[in-house]
Amino acid sequence: MKRSTIGYKPTADIQHGTIVVQGALVGVAKGNISANTTGQLVVTGVIRAPKANGASTALSVGNLVYWDGVAGEVTLTAGTNILVGKVVHAAGDNDHFVRVLLTP
Repeated sequence: MKRSTIGYKPTADIQHGTIVVQGALVGVAKGNISANTTGQLVVTGVIRAPKANGASTALSVGNLVYWDGVAGEVTLTAGTNILVGKVVHAAGDNDHFVRVLLTP
C-alpha cells in the first residue's frame, strides 16, 4: 500500500514514529524532525501505534482506535480523543504496539 506524506514543521524536536495530531489530521513522523525544520509526516497507510498493555487492553482487527494525547497511546475510547484508524493486526494484552490503518 502506498503511503502519502505531507510537510510538517514542528516547534520542538520530534522523533521518528511520533504521532502528530493537527486538528482531525493524524500523521506519523517519517524520520527525526528538528525544531523549525520541515520534515515529513505519513498520513496514509498502516502505522505502528503505541497502546496500553496489561489486563483488558487487547485490540481486535477492525476496532476503531483513537489518539489519547494525555496517555500518548491509542485507545478504544472516542470521547474527546481523535480518530486514528482501524486495527489491521490484533494486539494482545501484553503488546505495547498495534498496527493501524490511518483514516483519511
